[in-house]
Amino acid sequence: MEQKRIWDAETAQRYDTPGSGMFAPEVLEPVVNRLAELAEGGAALEFAVGTGRVAVPLAARGVPVTGIELSVPMVEQLRTKADETAIPVIVGDMATTAAPGEYALVYLVYNTISNLLTQEEQVRCFRNAARHLRPGGRFVIELWVPELRRLPPGQAATVWQSEPGYIGLDTYDVLHQHVVSHHFHFDETQQARLFRSPHRYIWPAELDLMAQLAGFEPETRHADWTGGEFTAESRSHVSVYRIPHAR
Repeated sequence: MEQKRIWDAETAQRYDTPGSGMFAPEVLEPVVNRLAELAEGGAALEFAVGTGRVAVPLAARGVPVTGIELSVPMVEQLRTKADETAIPVIVGDMATTAAPGEYALVYLVYNTISNLLTQEEQVRCFRNAARHLRPGGRFVIELWVPELRRLPPGQAATVWQSEPGYIGLDTYDVLHQHVVSHHFHFDETQQARLFRSPHRYIWPAELDLMAQLAGFEPETRHADWTGGEFTAESRSHVSVYRIPHAR
């Protein structure tokens, strides 16, 4: 499954769910608040900006935001909310594409670094972030913790969410550190819609090593955007890395 084929026009058209899901105010506002705080008045660069779920409200807070995005249909959906002057976007992949200028903050949210399917690509993504940051600049990653403890021997899938009209499950390839997320949407009819996306999962310790290889220092890790404590039971984390100030 190629990423360009996954994030096509049909997916872009139904990606936004205003007021609900990941667009719900209680989900989105803590993200924007924390990123605005970390930018410290400087400019921000979003890797995989998508339809502008975070970039649009962050720009509205007065933070200049530029985006990098692989999917042209997702950018076209973003353009229904903000023009090129408000949020410039460079079409390309987040591991190698360069944006003009220097930034105080680069951020990558909602597990998107796992869309890069090799360790080499993920390390290149860190290095690309480092190239864009000024001394003291920060790279912020939101990522889920692999749920292998819930995977009994001989079983390859886990159901991670089940609610009326929706089931989400992951199938794991533990040998290659890959997972495919399956999203089933259904109603009272016999019809269902399936959306699948492949990922390479990353352990927090491995993420820290990638950061070190790119010249970052760890700053904070929390369980969520509001600063909750990260523990062995946390299902996700928000990790902040920083480029050292020149000595």
